[in-house]
Amino acid sequence: MSQAFNAEAQQSRLEERAGMALELARQLGADACEVGASVDQGLGVSVRLGEIETVELSRDQGIAVTVYVGNRKGNASSSDAGDASIRAVVEKAVSIARYTGEDPASGLADASLMATELPDLDLHHPWALNTDEAVELALRCEDAGRERTGITNSEGASLSSSEVVTVYANSHGFLGSKRGTRHSLSCLLIGGSGDGMQRDHDFTTARRASDLASPESVGVSAAERTLSRLGGQRPKTGRFPVLLAPDMARGLVGNLLNSIAGGALYRESSFLCDQLGETLFPDWFTLGEHPREVGGMASAAFDGDGVATRDNVFIDRGKLASYMLAAYSARRLGLQTTGNAGGARNVRIQAPTSSLERLMQQMGTGIMVTEMMGQGLNPVTGDYSRGAAGFWIEKGRISHPVEEFTVAGNLREMFAGLQGIGDDIDRRGSIQTGSWLIDSMTIAGQ
Repeated sequence: MSQAFNAEAQQSRLEERAGMALELARQLGADACEVGASVDQGLGVSVRLGEIETVELSRDQGIAVTVYVGNRKGNASSSDAGDASIRAVVEKAVSIARYTGEDPASGLADASLMATELPDLDLHHPWALNTDEAVELALRCEDAGRERTGITNSEGASLSSSEVVTVYANSHGFLGSKRGTRHSLSCLLIGGSGDGMQRDHDFTTARRASDLASPESVGVSAAERTLSRLGGQRPKTGRFPVLLAPDMARGLVGNLLNSIAGGALYRESSFLCDQLGETLFPDWFTLGEHPREVGGMASAAFDGDGVATRDNVFIDRGKLASYMLAAYSARRLGLQTTGNAGGARNVRIQAPTSSLERLMQQMGTGIMVTEMMGQGLNPVTGDYSRGAAGFWIEKGRISHPVEEFTVAGNLREMFAGLQGIGDDIDRRGSIQTGSWLIDSMTIAGQ
């Protein structure tokens, strides 16, 4: 990073600020208090057509205070962690709490659930990168893609590197800190001309700069993905098997997790309310999280309530084994928190896998979906419908690109109709999965 960022000093400062806020809340009559504070610094550059477009150096900080007066809750936040600002934030939170309605489910998570072991999860790997070096990497990425025959334009390449320190503390005496880094490089290219133009992208992201794919490989991959889409046709309307590329399948896993999250359940806005123990997937499918995975993109030893994280199994051999709960949503449902304040972390699937070629042979004739548009999900019914693009599969092989069609189904039927998972696992995010083959979905094309 081009500006000095002393993560250890920032962590000490945030811990001191959090302790100050907790003590002020106690003095002002709060029965309980929790504080979240963070500071992050980042470098981001973007280039287009061989020229620098943007260079951004960012530094943000914030502190948020939540207090409880009986069963009344108040919160306030500020981007200034100075003494006067912290006092003002705490005073405001306490004032708000005295006027809000009582909520029996409010309050800190039980003290007995606080994380007591805070291991080093190997998340902090700063990149000594200056602006000139960042620009050079982005230019190499874009140049490699633009050199491919058929690429006619570019929307550019972008590189970002960020470092963040976060602290959470509460009046149980819990104090937890995390330091982390995230680095990424992406490229978006355009191929063809006139009405036949297409565009696509690729990216790499990691906690360590050394784990990033090379700039040239990202640019070439973006070009190949773009060129493969030229000459797209609208598919015929009907019901066909659908093969979802890994990043599309990851979206379905996200839909599942949102549907078993406590907030959706106590609001009765999920099609999976009261479904614990019910069969959703084939019996060879298990899905869970591993929040203490060393070096994981979403690893954490404690959740947003200070509760110790743990491995959770959400789908066990096809059956819904657990909801995903924070302290508040658990109380609303009469259940126990699963350590998921802030969501699921490092989601992994345990299932037999097949090569992409074998999955295409298994499907015979159908559609491989590589891109989706829109947010066509009804969370209450599970009905699913989105615009899509991809490839027509004929006799187990890619025939031609397809576009301008809609893929539709119901999540429950889609989960039950899962036929296989690919070994082409995308490891770039917190949710890692290969391609998914679903037995039948409705395609609305020509």
